[in-house]
Amino acid sequence: MLVRHLMEQNVVTLNVSDHLDLAGALMRLDRIRHLPIVDSSGTVVGIVSQRDLFRAGVSSLLEFSPQAEERWLAQIRVSDVMTREVATVHPDASVRTAVQVMLDRRVGCLPVVEDGRLVGMLSERDCMHHLARLLELAELRGLLPDAPRV
Repeated sequence: MLVRHLMEQNVVTLNVSDHLDLAGALMRLDRIRHLPIVDSSGTVVGIVSQRDLFRAGVSSLLEFSPQAEERWLAQIRVSDVMTREVATVHPDASVRTAVQVMLDRRVGCLPVVEDGRLVGMLSERDCMHHLARLLELAELRGLLPDAPRV
């Protein structure tokens, strides 16, 4: 199976000049953990994760209120905390290859890039859904030993 068959095509992105309060709001609103950072041509120049937000937000140390934390994050540009060396994958790569890249790089998602432009995202969640379907098919065909149902 190819990455293009599993990837999410409607990807929320940010620009390097955006601030972390916007990143945090988008992550909460869309229930996502990673935001690719793109330039004006759609080229991936970085990625911001929930972990990056956690590190940037010192609210737990300073006991900020949610409003104070938001004001703090509004002062920090995503370019200050984003990961710049982003592992990416081509949409015609195999899912197996993409999963191996995620495991090797210890990342939870891969921006999918074609001709230098972002065309999608492949996440751990996408791969887990695929794995669940494969396991179900294997069980139905009797290819897996019987396991107790939970």
